[in-house]
Amino acid sequence: MTKPAQDARPVGDALAAYVAGALHSRPSASDRELGLLHILDTLASIVACRDLEPAVLARGYALSLSGGTSRYAATILGTDERAGIVDAAFASAMTGHGAEINDFIPSAFVQPGPAVLSVGLAVAEVKGATGAELLSAVIAGYEVAGRMPKALGVDNLRRAGIANHGIGPQFGAAVTAAALLRLPQDKIADVFSFCAQQASGSWQWLLDVEHIEKAFVFAGMGARDGLHAALMVAAGFRGVRDCLDNPGGWMRGPLFSGGDRAYLIEDLGRRSELPHTAFKRYPVGGPTQPAVEALLDLASDVAGADVASVLIEMPGRWQAFRDAAMPALNLRYLAAIILLDGRLDFVGAQSLQRMAQDPAARALMDKVEIRHDPAQEAQPGEPRTESARVAIVLADGRRLERYVPHVLGFPSHPMSAADVEAKAADLMAPALGAARAQSVIDAVRGLEALPDASALIRLIARP
Repeated sequence: MTKPAQDARPVGDALAAYVAGALHSRPSASDRELGLLHILDTLASIVACRDLEPAVLARGYALSLSGGTSRYAATILGTDERAGIVDAAFASAMTGHGAEINDFIPSAFVQPGPAVLSVGLAVAEVKGATGAELLSAVIAGYEVAGRMPKALGVDNLRRAGIANHGIGPQFGAAVTAAALLRLPQDKIADVFSFCAQQASGSWQWLLDVEHIEKAFVFAGMGARDGLHAALMVAAGFRGVRDCLDNPGGWMRGPLFSGGDRAYLIEDLGRRSELPHTAFKRYPVGGPTQPAVEALLDLASDVAGADVASVLIEMPGRWQAFRDAAMPALNLRYLAAIILLDGRLDFVGAQSLQRMAQDPAARALMDKVEIRHDPAQEAQPGEPRTESARVAIVLADGRRLERYVPHVLGFPSHPMSAADVEAKAADLMAPALGAARAQSVIDAVRGLEALPDASALIRLIARP
């Protein structure tokens, strides 16, 4: 329940203490397991997406700025190429969100993994951090990435046209970097202040066609700006020390009136955001997953039949997924290729060319209707839901219907460790080979015992 707008309890000192102590804390066993699984899931996303256009563009840009530099350089994940630490983290994060396959926090509208882990590994490589230190810093990053948009007010951000997807990962990346840089508690507030000055992102990402601007907003921008904030403070930059609490500061401004600042520290260190973080089972946007599962379930019954119509009913921002110019978010396109192919693969889900030029897919897209179903909406105060009802009418009059209330991987129905590892193996094997993909999985399982966290970087580098 949202707390009263007049709640003026200080939050800055407690949050700074949490960040400064992250490397010395001992997360719970469940948080450590979830942290490891999200690290693995993000590494797999980076490997799977490293040759997609957002990754190639970001890598080329980073190398043009600081490629080959020997001072304060880090590896661009998924490759053996090096650039300045900020440029490398930026390119790595863009790679991690090069397609719709990485993790997300549906209640906060953020996708933390690409930014948080890319920054974590870049700093760990430069500073020689252990695997256990990387894990603790990443867990802290996820914690703040999930809490910050909720504290500001998800509805406040949406009304202002500000994308949570840029703000949450930036603060999460900054926290991860600050922890690994071992910034003292009295410097953490400066990091928050420089994050506040850079906090940005627009919901216009919904208009993106090629997943390039989306990868920037969701991942690259947050990694770059969050790491910049921490590095600036490490270099002696000072800012407003109490921007989270000062009545004239960023978080107390009129834009966030009615938010819940206290959520930033509510049960901090005892109640984790990790159980609220979801895994994507399919290579498509989070809200489209239930409809995709229903369509895949129905595909075998439709094989070879003439489809007269397809109706998909769903909650939430249904128009965005009816009209999306991006293939992995366009439910009409996804429905068409699933029913034509009887399956959905990573390449097809991302194919702009097929969506624009496949005549069979275009013809079937015209038969697909997307509607809003108010009955599937969560009630006020209830967690966000992602569900779908799909009805297919065939030319012979048969009607096939499936209702999917959730998909495995959503917080209410989490994937098991075996599920996440199987997904990671499937994503990495085409690029790394099955044996090397298994080596990555084994290394993440044993991350807490690794004396050098950068061993993960070498394992996913291009063979």
